[in-house]
Amino acid sequence: MLEAGSWELEAGSWELEAVPKSTVLIVDDEAGVRSALSGVLRDEGYAVDAVESGEACLERVARTPYDVVVLDIWLPGIDGLATLARLRARGVDAPVVMISGHGNIESAVRAIKLGAFDFVEKPLSLEKTVLVVGNAVRQRRLEAENRALREHVDRRLTMVGESYAMAQLREQIAMAAPTNGRVLIFGENGTGKELVARSIHAMSRRRAGPFIEVNCAAIPEELIESELFGHVRGAFTGALADRRGKFELADGGTLFLDEIGDMSLKTQAKVLRALQEQVVEPVGGSATVKVDVRVLAATNKDLPAEIRAGRFREDLYFRLNVIPIFVPALRDREADIPRLAEHFMADLAREYGRRPKRLDPGAATSLRSYRWPGNVRELRNVIERLMIMVPGEVITLNDLVFLEGASATVAAAPGMPPLTLHDARERFERDYILRALAAEQGNISRTADVLGVERSNLYRKMRAFGIVPARKDEEIA
Repeated sequence: MLEAGSWELEAGSWELEAVPKSTVLIVDDEAGVRSALSGVLRDEGYAVDAVESGEACLERVARTPYDVVVLDIWLPGIDGLATLARLRARGVDAPVVMISGHGNIESAVRAIKLGAFDFVEKPLSLEKTVLVVGNAVRQRRLEAENRALREHVDRRLTMVGESYAMAQLREQIAMAAPTNGRVLIFGENGTGKELVARSIHAMSRRRAGPFIEVNCAAIPEELIESELFGHVRGAFTGALADRRGKFELADGGTLFLDEIGDMSLKTQAKVLRALQEQVVEPVGGSATVKVDVRVLAATNKDLPAEIRAGRFREDLYFRLNVIPIFVPALRDREADIPRLAEHFMADLAREYGRRPKRLDPGAATSLRSYRWPGNVRELRNVIERLMIMVPGEVITLNDLVFLEGASATVAAAPGMPPLTLHDARERFERDYILRALAAEQGNISRTADVLGVERSNLYRKMRAFGIVPARKDEEIA
């Protein structure tokens, strides 16, 4: 059955809301103009209100938002231009279409300078007025979509956390981003290496250019060269047309090579040449293509160990590792876990159209004590599961029992501890150094004094644990 404002399915209880009508406010002191415009705009599907003065317009807009305001210049009391100025001063951003029977170039210019969308002269052409109002509505929708898209992008680039490790990471990004230096991002799976790469690009001079990502582990060996460098028609079976590679697509912007440690030695040699010469040669072609690309790379592997094993080129490592950035594991910034959980909860609530849930103290403590082998990605998945499966508004410790069986390490035998003594000692030492650095605001000399070690010895320890000095005036001795 069809009801006003909604479609209702008789076979069930689902109800789909109709798209709300765009709203228009007509402001004109002539009753005939208000009546004619209201009628034709309603026929076009708009919801229309009409008032006779600038004062009435300001009072109505204060109570009700409109998508478009059609505003006469010559009004009793406050004229149309003064009304427009007050609308903008009050933050009303709806498009305003100015109309006037005494229109001239000066009035039109003043209206546009005050932020009017368009200017229509009387006697009004109803057809032209409907067209201008339609254009204003489309402009309004585009602006709303752009704002939503920017908010979505901003949320994606949000680095949540106030721990010392995150402050250190933000400082490294801020220092690296404005340069053209290549960055090698280290970190476990799920720590947010792609987010770091996107943040570097967004803060760089290349931010207006493309950001192109390649997952080196996800592309078959026989296809990765074509993916990176492109190919010419007939280069191999299935190459039915010329194709540009990722290096060429990233020209003027940033190329992010994720999981670079999984790239074959053969492909590594070609990437090295592209970095050295800033040219690429499509598969099957003889001509080279000049490119201007900043390369960021990321890995979860120990590349020096891969070099010793003969699986990664040392010269490529030094080319990529101009600026190393280490992304901390979630267990190394446990203080950020509640804030991250709230962030994901709010994000998922918007996505699902639900209210965010709340963690009770027991649940919050459980999340902080869990080791998070899958890092931030695992935390987001857990929060999504809780948002969907927990019926109430509060998440309790009982809702997290499924985490008990998911341990970051596996005991070697019954009764044995989950970590070796060496690993446990290293983990404690790294956490202890991080806490000491945080207490001393990253000052290396004071931290060394507090810990009772030589400054050079502390630096060696920090290098071994992947801890980078946060202070710009600190240089590794």
